[in-house]
Amino acid sequence: MNDIAELKEFVRVHARGQQIPDVERILDRITDDGTGPGSWTGEWSAEARTLEAAGRHLEACRHHIMARFPYEDGPARKEAAEQAVAALDRWRSGSSGSDIHRFETDIDGHRVACWQTGLSPDHRRPLLVLMGGNVSVKEQWAPALPVFRRLGMAAVVVDLPGIGENAVPYDADSWRFLSGLLDALSDQADVRHTYALALSFSGHLALRCAMDDPRIRGVVTAGAPISAFFTDTDWQSRLPRITVAALTHLTGTGPEGLHDWALPAERLARLDIPVAYVASARDEIIPAADVELLRSHVRDLDVLVHDDVHASPEHVTESKLWSARALLRMRGVRDLRSLAIGLMWRTARARGRLPGGARTIARSDSRPGSRSDARPDTRSGAAP
Repeated sequence: MNDIAELKEFVRVHARGQQIPDVERILDRITDDGTGPGSWTGEWSAEARTLEAAGRHLEACRHHIMARFPYEDGPARKEAAEQAVAALDRWRSGSSGSDIHRFETDIDGHRVACWQTGLSPDHRRPLLVLMGGNVSVKEQWAPALPVFRRLGMAAVVVDLPGIGENAVPYDADSWRFLSGLLDALSDQADVRHTYALALSFSGHLALRCAMDDPRIRGVVTAGAPISAFFTDTDWQSRLPRITVAALTHLTGTGPEGLHDWALPAERLARLDIPVAYVASARDEIIPAADVELLRSHVRDLDVLVHDDVHASPEHVTESKLWSARALLRMRGVRDLRSLAIGLMWRTARARGRLPGGARTIARSDSRPGSRSDARPDTRSGAAP
């Protein structure tokens, strides 16, 4: 059973990202992590049912997602996860989500379901694979899919292995799942030009896959563990309990048992693709050493650093726009769309600029012979 105070602390970040209003009103009603009235799943699910009855299916989906947070540890949260899928399906069947479709496949004998837009055997577009972390589900990100189609891409959003509707086990070889997904999509998208927008632990998975699969041409991530997270036992001893519990639920062991998951520095140095990383300067989950390892070894790296805690909840809009801009840069897109996103990014950054606010480190690498010149940290950030 989860600690209620810790659940409330960490869910606020996810609720803000989901644009859920009146979060405190719901949290004030929650007193335990059991079932029924007053419980975590009970109160979030009750709110979701009220929204469903009013025909507000996307909002209901978001509340069901909060009801299953942080992971499916029993029947109540499993039911909430299933209801989130059903609510999103009802929403996307209407006019608002008509560009979003379901895609299902088997990967190594395991069922995987995705939401997609832009897949077509007659017009194979460059592919974006969108994945969340170890405490989120694909329904959290699915509404954003049409944005990427408007940017000229096919896009799929899929759960991290072991979560939601991705039955592939989450282990040291889970990166192979991403290659299997590209195989399954090869007749409907130009998978030779695949980009991953992979958050948190899925960022680690995408980078590991990119080391062996040349079809991945760029990775945009945020708060991804790289190496020290898996090897620094002192850091691991100070991790939030909810992080350790979620990892243990997925992998059968805490972070202390995942030493072999660390990405080798020499393999990071051989990556020949652009990588963009959003980091939080006061991250309580991802150690600063992981970002420094990327900076010292990845040839083509952009880093955005926020003076914030994990997932940078005070900088959600800035991070989204910066990530979209990074994706367009990776693809070499220079048009009105990229100019517009660059302008929105500058505006969001200016509005959020406070003492100790966002810092951008552009294409940072201090190694001799690197393709990218090292640049000093600046408070103003890099030009779009």
